[in-house]
Amino acid sequence: MKINEIRDLSVEEINDKIKEAKAELFNLRFQNATNQLENPMRIAAVKKEIARFNTILKEKELGLNAEKNA
Repeated sequence: MKINEIRDLSVEEINDKIKEAKAELFNLRFQNATNQLENPMRIAAVKKEIARFNTILKEKELGLNAEKNA
């Protein structure tokens, strides 16, 4: 999901996406521990996705304008 698409989401939708991503991360870590994970790079990708969501939430909380920063 691109950063501009995330900025268009509401706070509730972003929180839902964070919950989904954290659940996926848990499942990926579980698969990794049991040696069933096919793509270990997916763990890093999901962590970055969660960080993007949290960054946009913080921007919204502080009232930063995305167009001014881009």
